[in-house]
Amino acid sequence: MADNLETALYVVATPIGNLADITLRAIEILKQADVIAAEDTRNTSVLLEKYGITTKLISYHKFSESSRVELFLKYLSEGNSIALVSDAGTPLISDPGAVLVEAVLNAGYKVIPIVGASAVIGLLSAIPRIDEDFKFVGFLPRVKNQILDIVSKNKNENLVFYESPNRLIETLEIIAHEYPDKKVAIGRELTKKFEEIKVANIAEIIEYFKNNTLKGEIVGMLYKDTIQEELDFDDKIKKLKALNLKDKEISSILAALYDANKNLIYKKCLEM
Repeated sequence: MADNLETALYVVATPIGNLADITLRAIEILKQADVIAAEDTRNTSVLLEKYGITTKLISYHKFSESSRVELFLKYLSEGNSIALVSDAGTPLISDPGAVLVEAVLNAGYKVIPIVGASAVIGLLSAIPRIDEDFKFVGFLPRVKNQILDIVSKNKNENLVFYESPNRLIETLEIIAHEYPDKKVAIGRELTKKFEEIKVANIAEIIEYFKNNTLKGEIVGMLYKDTIQEELDFDDKIKKLKALNLKDKEISSILAALYDANKNLIYKKCLEM
């Protein structure tokens, strides 16, 4: 057993693309742990080889979660330390690990996070947002009605999601049909050579990726539908109505002036 680590499960974040994006602490944990539980031992071996880490690897993925739990609890009962890693990024964030973490905690052992790369935080740190709140839903479903249900229930949230490159355009087109004014941010191949981040109206995003490379890991955000209350739209709508402007004209004018959602302003016009 390792002399420098206490008996615990260490949840270790690894790079999401660029292998240099690993913390010094993560390297030391991976070196000192008695065993590494890896989502795919082949992928993790590339990282370990780069940093001269020879710790024993045991596969731990979504199909073996339950069957491996007893093995890892046995390791802990013998005073060993375990490092949990996924193929890329932070374990348990749309990756395996929840079953093991629950079992370890229930058995009375510590779970210690070793923080690092995350595609979600990477995207959020590089795009404009009015406020801090967001909701992460992992991979969006494939069924149209399920996609729209999630978007509808979270239309007032900054909704962060993962999507595969071969489904992104189809998913965005489903959303655009119901929410044509949605603002979207898409991050592709974050931290890698061909990293790309685009922020635009959903129709512009769709058109862009129909005509440009769409490969690699995708993380996106649907901006919340909200009228900026501090701009006092009620007062502005009243003044424009007094000029005998139509509701559609008012909503177009205010949306253009204040970068707001035209449909929501139009709805407020009708309500007034």
